[in-house]
Amino acid sequence: MFGFLGPNGAGKSTSIKMLLGLVKPTGGQATLLGSPAGEVGVRRRVGFLPEHFRFYDWLTPAELLRLHGRLAGMSPARLKDRVPALLDLVGLTPHRDKRVHDFSKGMMQRIGLAQALVHDPEVVFLDEPTSGLDPLGRRLVRDVIRAQRERGATVFLNSHLLSEVEITCDHVAFLKDGEVVGSENLESFAPAEIRVAARVRNLAPEILATLARQGISASLEGEQLSLTAHSSEELPDLLRQLMAAGADVYSFVPARASLEDLFVRIMGEDRGL
Repeated sequence: MFGFLGPNGAGKSTSIKMLLGLVKPTGGQATLLGSPAGEVGVRRRVGFLPEHFRFYDWLTPAELLRLHGRLAGMSPARLKDRVPALLDLVGLTPHRDKRVHDFSKGMMQRIGLAQALVHDPEVVFLDEPTSGLDPLGRRLVRDVIRAQRERGATVFLNSHLLSEVEITCDHVAFLKDGEVVGSENLESFAPAEIRVAARVRNLAPEILATLARQGISASLEGEQLSLTAHSSEELPDLLRQLMAAGADVYSFVPARASLEDLFVRIMGEDRGL
């Protein structure tokens, strides 16, 4: 499960299209599944859900999946069982007799995901797969994506929803101005800092200066104390210091740095998602 992250205009969708042979690069080379990117034989082993897609909207979802299955080289016999199973997987069985033009945005996103998976591809490129979905729809997509990993496929995920990427992906890369500027293995992601939100009373102002001399950032607004420690090992000592200074500590809650924090640190705070 590979996440591809970056601000608008960084080149994420363009990179995917170059790997699929839909856009010709001005220079350089790319391979996909060990072959030059764009080869027809390779593309039959790849699934793709673009961010902006248009389907033949006079078809029913079953007809649409059969069409894409035949384009991928699947036989009618194989599609006979595969299509109903896919419709059930993405929750569209109750709508199997509707025309696609009557689908909502969320239903369109689900049938788009189904067509990307119809031929059990080895690599699945998903460009903003949860766009337009409600929380239940996003959970369904997450479950479907995880099932692809479990059967041995690689999923290449491009998404603006960093929280979705964080709970779904194994590894991420950060793209800025067309270049990969960082990568992270999320399974072993170790934040550089630990943030703590504490509620305190009777905290002597001098303790803030003491913490600053220790290299620990601290700020106090009313009863809300914000601390930034270098590691989790410092937390017990910090709590002891507060109590030794006469503070009444009502709560002391560490917060793990998120993927969004890492994104902002790599990209800079002046860049939007």
